[in-house]
Amino acid sequence: MKTTMKTAVLSAAIAASSFGASQALAADYTLRFAHFFPAVADVSKDVFQEWAKTVEAESNGRIAVEMYPSSTLAKPPALYDSTVNGIADMAATVQGYTANRFPLTQVVELPGVVKNAQQGSCVIQKLYDEGLIADEYKDTKPLFMFTHGQGHFHLKDTVVEKPADLAGKRIRRPTAVVANLLEGLEAQPVGMPAPESYQSMQRGVIDGVALPWEGMKSFRLNELANTHTEIGGLYSLSFVVTMNNRVYNSMPDDLKKVIDDNSGMKWADKAGKVFDELDAAGRKDAVAAGHTIVTIEGGGENPDWKPVLDAATETYLSELEEKGLPARDVYARTMELAELCQ
Repeated sequence: MKTTMKTAVLSAAIAASSFGASQALAADYTLRFAHFFPAVADVSKDVFQEWAKTVEAESNGRIAVEMYPSSTLAKPPALYDSTVNGIADMAATVQGYTANRFPLTQVVELPGVVKNAQQGSCVIQKLYDEGLIADEYKDTKPLFMFTHGQGHFHLKDTVVEKPADLAGKRIRRPTAVVANLLEGLEAQPVGMPAPESYQSMQRGVIDGVALPWEGMKSFRLNELANTHTEIGGLYSLSFVVTMNNRVYNSMPDDLKKVIDDNSGMKWADKAGKVFDELDAAGRKDAVAAGHTIVTIEGGGENPDWKPVLDAATETYLSELEEKGLPARDVYARTMELAELCQ
């Protein structure tokens, strides 16, 4: 009986695999979509897989999408370049993981820009649509951009109420912009993509992480961190879903239209909504677990925190200006959009 059951399960798996393969073979284009989120993460399921299903349906099966989650096709710092050089046909990544590649885009990371993911996604998509950051993406075909919600500090057995509480603490930082912020707070920034945080925190390599509540859920970090500090407007990260130029340009006009119809603000907004829902879920998990959550009064405007956040913004903008980049112009428009995108 057991052998029969095993044979039946194996046969079903082979049949499912063959069906998927036949679908891919039947498609005119099969796009390899690489990203770093776990396959089971809600962002993977509710944003990337939904995008794939929509494109497959609207192309009547002429476009198929093969997902490569969990950095299986390229590590996070190499995801963008994997799309440039054709290892992946498309990828979703954090721009700041590719150091010095998207300096004007990363203005969105600065304190006080993002209020929630839907608003932040509107800001970055408009910055791209208006051409203010478009030159940074000439080597690929960007489909849509978005941000996660506000980033916070999450530590194990350390309650952070004022900047001094972070002194000497080893905190995972996602990008150089956040590293500068942490240095101003006298913490020790440790660079690593989000998927590496769990093991590093478990082993004591880091004392905590800078992440939104969504990240605490997506990467299971609420299992390790038990104290959380919310500083409204601390920082946020931007993401891009982008496509290999050659692959897009090789498509006939009707299939290009399917891709174009599933680009821009429509999907930026959808991604933002998903992140906001996950922020709420991640925080709810921490509350249910009885964790300590400190919410700083006034957020980034709190007098204990504001000088450091303002200094981090000024340092970043000055560094970009020294390189001849129109950082303050982009920042000024970013802050205008932050108010317009509500």
